[in-house]
Amino acid sequence: MSPMRPSSPATAVGAVLAVMALSGWVVREEIRSEAVPAPANVAADLGSTFMAQQVPQTRPRRGQSQEARQVRAGFDDPRGPRKDPDEIAGRFPFYWTRAIYSGSRGRGRGWGGAPWATDYPKGDQQFLIVLKRLVGLDAYDWDNAVSLADPEIRRHPVIYTVEVGYMNLTEPEVTGLRGYLDAGGFLIVDDFWGNRQWDAFEYNMRRVFPDRHIVPLDMDHEIFSTYYQIDEIKQVPARGGGIYGRSTSECYGCDAGVYGIFDDDGRLMVVINFNTDLGDAWEWAEDPYYPLEYSTYAYEMGANMIVYAMSH
Repeated sequence: MSPMRPSSPATAVGAVLAVMALSGWVVREEIRSEAVPAPANVAADLGSTFMAQQVPQTRPRRGQSQEARQVRAGFDDPRGPRKDPDEIAGRFPFYWTRAIYSGSRGRGRGWGGAPWATDYPKGDQQFLIVLKRLVGLDAYDWDNAVSLADPEIRRHPVIYTVEVGYMNLTEPEVTGLRGYLDAGGFLIVDDFWGNRQWDAFEYNMRRVFPDRHIVPLDMDHEIFSTYYQIDEIKQVPARGGGIYGRSTSECYGCDAGVYGIFDDDGRLMVVINFNTDLGDAWEWAEDPYYPLEYSTYAYEMGANMIVYAMSH
């Protein structure tokens, strides 16, 4: 995979996300062009092409599927069909894959309080839509969740996991994650905050790799420039944060950082986004009140992590 870097990356991401927010997800059926926009018209062309591919994000009625809502509303969903539950991954070069792990935070976000499912599936689906537009990635259009204990996990070069402060891996999950990473897989960690959650995550990773250390990534690491040039680590807030003077942090004195775990050859195999919430920015980028500064950073960092993983 060797995607070309846009001539003005920040403008491209900002234009797409700004149109998302300003449009209120209005589907423009008359625009279907897939042509690469000229630099002078990046904002207009990227935005209109992007909006032509969207389905309004409406609150579901109880018991009604996403697909049923779209059919009832009369919108043409450009995404392909979902894969059969028994289908083995392989039809597409890339599946944005959410790692399922054992753990609980009680009642709260995620399916039934399961921490792995925070922001799922909307955040994953929305991230894919923007990622495919910005990077030109040939990917499966829908969310894809796989257990760390499932051998199927090795079919996916990149996996994403969140809320790891509530992680309590089973022995099959420990073995599965170790084998996945040793085989060349890449793990993206996101959305956990404060010392207590860090300690829980570190404990579980020490079970996976007793002799490997978590280290901070310097800004000159390639992951910050492999596709977009990122010069500053931003603390991405949950929805409602970072506006009207509200804090971006979910805990007192918590500074954002990006950390990593390397293999014996110096390959970065785990990237850890700590005290930040990229997933919420992906999920709520269409919200006109969500700060563009943070959603832009989140999508740029997401693209960088995937391009880095797929090219190393």
